[in-house]
Amino acid sequence: MDIKEAKDRFIHTWGTLSAQWGINRTMSQIHALLLLSEKALNADEIMEELQISRGNVNMNLRDLISWGLIFKQLIPGERKEYFVAEKDIWKVTRQISRERRRRELSPLLDAVHELKNGLQDNPEAEGMLKILNDIDQIASLADNTLELISKEEHQWLVQTFLNLKK
Repeated sequence: MDIKEAKDRFIHTWGTLSAQWGINRTMSQIHALLLLSEKALNADEIMEELQISRGNVNMNLRDLISWGLIFKQLIPGERKEYFVAEKDIWKVTRQISRERRRRELSPLLDAVHELKNGLQDNPEAEGMLKILNDIDQIASLADNTLELISKEEHQWLVQTFLNLKK
């Protein structure tokens, strides 16, 4: 397999997998392209490589920057903006964990706690409170796990996974 074919396959796979994680496929394909790129790329180069519109590129670049997965890089003498991805996959994993936690789990936990507090004195809400408590337990476990992942270095993660394998 040549490098171009391998690169295209990785970009396609990264985009497909990320969609299953709830992340925009195009955003992930841009991220994958920047992960693999040896040099910073501008929007025109990304558009050409992935065959997507300027608006799609610009919107997804902003999202990737807000996720903390890519950064602008100034190139002396260039007027265009260039972008690079964080190449340390452990940092990427921690950053995605932080963002998923902030965007998904925190709002869920806030809503569940608000509902539980609002129904606490309602005798008709016993069944609903049980469901809310179960969701709270599972979401809190996921939240705590993502918090650990987002704070720890890769050595801790490797050791933890190796211990789980035993």
